[in-house]
Formats: sequence, structure tokens, C-alpha cells
Amino acid sequence: MTDNLDILAIGESLIEFSACESLTFANNFCKCYGGDVLNTAIVAARLGARVGYITKVGNDYFKDYLLDSWLSENLDISNVKIVDNYNGLYIVSREPDGKKEIMYYRKKSAASTLSVDDIPEDVIERASIVYTTGITQSLSASARCAVKKAFSIAGEKECMVAYDPNYRSRIWDVEEAREALEEVIEYIDIIMLSNVHDAEKLIDINSPDKIIKYFWDRGVQMVAVKMGELGCAIGYKGEIITIPHRDVEVVDSTGAGDTFNGGFLYGVAKGYTPFEAGKLAVIAASEQAKGLGAIRSVPCRERVFEEFNEI
Repeated sequence: MTDNLDILAIGESLIEFSACESLTFANNFCKCYGGDVLNTAIVAARLGARVGYITKVGNDYFKDYLLDSWLSENLDISNVKIVDNYNGLYIVSREPDGKKEIMYYRKKSAASTLSVDDIPEDVIERASIVYTTGITQSLSASARCAVKKAFSIAGEKECMVAYDPNYRSRIWDVEEAREALEEVIEYIDIIMLSNVHDAEKLIDINSPDKIIKYFWDRGVQMVAVKMGELGCAIGYKGEIITIPHRDVEVVDSTGAGDTFNGGFLYGVAKGYTPFEAGKLAVIAASEQAKGLGAIRSVPCRERVFEEFNEI
């Protein structure tokens, strides 16, 4: 990696198998890939950001599929490492009535072996924003240490640090997630979180304005609160603006929050105000929710900016 990056994303990748009927009866599955940080990275890259990705890929039959796919998305994968562990997997059903079933197989996956040795200081120095999530921290003790190291280096290099707690109760206990947030909050410049899934669980607050003020008091400059059908609230430099949800027919909300993050980080990295970045993020997320799958339905740059320029 020699060029400067708008965003350096650190996190797991997963193979995705999806079906359009209950997993009990499904015979046919569509292969793709995902992972919260990876989804965000691809959204930002499709919008035109220069995005680097750090992860570990298992040396199995999916390796070349993953690497080739990421190269086709213009991700810089020069710091992706190949290891002998297997690639994590999730299987999801998206039924016509909106019901969703999902199963994860990620314990001891390749990505869970992320460690401080995988965090290159010189690459962080060339990035405008370093981004990861609580899910990356949850993968293993070594991955949690890797996140802290990356954020610490970013702070020293005056690189912005972006974070989404992305709390999931099936992955870890709420107390562990709170501790993980606390150990990195001093480094965070940008936080993007759900008012219900994250803030209500981790800081016992669900009011968007109060969430924003809480993180301002903790030293976080830029706060984006994702509120689903209510849109989002953006807080920056003492000002709070609510951006309404776009009225679209939602087909599949999988990855919509990750898509929001990709749109928001793209906007910030490219010099838009946080409030403009929030509008971009809402457009990207709503367009993505009109299709199936976290990656397959990520909108193209032209579609997002067509809508953005009409606002």
C-alpha cells in the first residue's frame, strides 16, 4: 500500500449463504460474503472513497473468491493476511413475509486471529479515518487488543477514529460490550450507533439528543444516531439536526446500518459537513434496503448522488 487512504477498515469477513425460504426447507442457497466492517468498506468504496481493508482470510476453498471479490470492489487488500484457519460463515433466510432466520459459524475463524501484529503503523499514518466496530472487538481477546492498538496509533498520528458499537446480545454479554466501548472511547472522534440496539443497552439512554450530548461530554466530536424508520440524528459542534427517513419499500434491512456508516464515513472523508454526510448516509441505507442482501443491494454512486443532488 503506497497511496493515502480515505478510510482504513479493520474487521472480519464472513461467507454468506442465503435462501428465500425457511432454513428448514431450503434447498437452494445464494453465495455471497459480508461482515459489518466489510459491508461498510464496500459501500464507501462504491461511492468513490479510497478504502483499505485489514482482516485475516482462511486458506480454504473460499479464499480466492473473497480476495477476487474485494479487488473487484477496488478495496486495497495489501494488508490482508492468509492463515490456515477457516473462513467464518453465516446462513440466512429471507422469507417473503419478512421473517428472517440467521445462524453464525465464526468461532476460531481466520478473522478471530487478528492481533496487534496485524496493525501496521505506517498504513494508519496514511489514512484519514480508521474504522472498526464492537463486533471486531468481540471476536477474541487478541482482536480486542488489535483494535485498541489501531485507535491508539491513529490518535498519535492525528487520524480520525470512527467506531460503531454494533452490540449484539448473541455475540457477547452487555457488560463486556460496555467495557470494550470504555477502553477505546478516549480515542473516538466519530461514533455511529443505533438508539435502540446500542445506546439503550450500553449507556441506558435512547433519546437521540441525550445520546449525542452524552458522547459530547465524553469527548466524541461527531455523533450519528441511527433511528431506523425515524431517520437519524447528527450532532456536531453543539448543533443537532434530525434527518428524516426516506419513504421506500423495504425488502431487506440486512446491512442497512453498515451501509449508513459507509455513506457517512465517505462524506466525512471527502470533506462534506457531518450533516451533509448524514443525508448521504440515509440515502445510501434506504436504497440498499430496497434489495436483498447486505452486499448485493449496495447502491451505486450515481444513484446515491442523483438523490442527494435533488435535496
